[in-house]
Amino acid sequence: MRLFAIADPHLPGAQAKTMDVFGPRWAGHPQAFFDGWRATVGEDDLVLVPGDISWAMRFEEALVDLEALADLPGRKVLLRGNHDYWWPSISRLRRALPGGMWALQNDAVAIDGVVVAGTRGWVCPGSHGFTEQDLKIYQREVERLRLSLEHAAKLEGGYRVVMLHFPPTNSRLEPNELTRLIGEAAPDALVFGHVHGDEPDGILTRLDDVAVHFVAADALGFRPRLVADLGARVRPGAESGAGNAA
Repeated sequence: MRLFAIADPHLPGAQAKTMDVFGPRWAGHPQAFFDGWRATVGEDDLVLVPGDISWAMRFEEALVDLEALADLPGRKVLLRGNHDYWWPSISRLRRALPGGMWALQNDAVAIDGVVVAGTRGWVCPGSHGFTEQDLKIYQREVERLRLSLEHAAKLEGGYRVVMLHFPPTNSRLEPNELTRLIGEAAPDALVFGHVHGDEPDGILTRLDDVAVHFVAADALGFRPRLVADLGARVRPGAESGAGNAA
């Protein structure tokens, strides 16, 4: 089994919203996303999708995008992004997800020996224009990550990964509570997206001994990034936590 990650698919939802206004990097979207996935991912692989999944505003409108993801090869773990306004209660989402798809929220999941934890995150202290309201949301996300990591610590697995939507630092890469929690948990890998543009500044590339992967879809050319080729480390059939949808 191989582990991939790709964030920010920004699928169009029932309203067929396009990404054309965001520049030439998005030409051919969303078909480029589907084509890149099919050319990269196999049925036995696991793909992390950390946020900004659909432009839909209501859950019913997002179902077409969730079904499109379900039709792609591999199993998927989803995380909420700041544009996922359609995201319902986690219990409702998990009941509706097709088989082979999981959603994280304040918890973690173990799939074939891979333990996945994470939270959406938020803009971090020290960011330009950071407000008191941002601080409240950031502190809430710190607590959600703490809960997720505590859950993950109780799950068995030989490979551990943390997924965020937002980067875990400000653009000056200053340490904070998120980076402290991740550093203490010492996962094998960290993945995040959210930031767009040709050459975004201030993107974290190292965190102690954790392999760090920036996986915004447009930055990857719409092909999921290989995080790990786990090979014989996989334990077939071992799935627990996060409302197993299989």
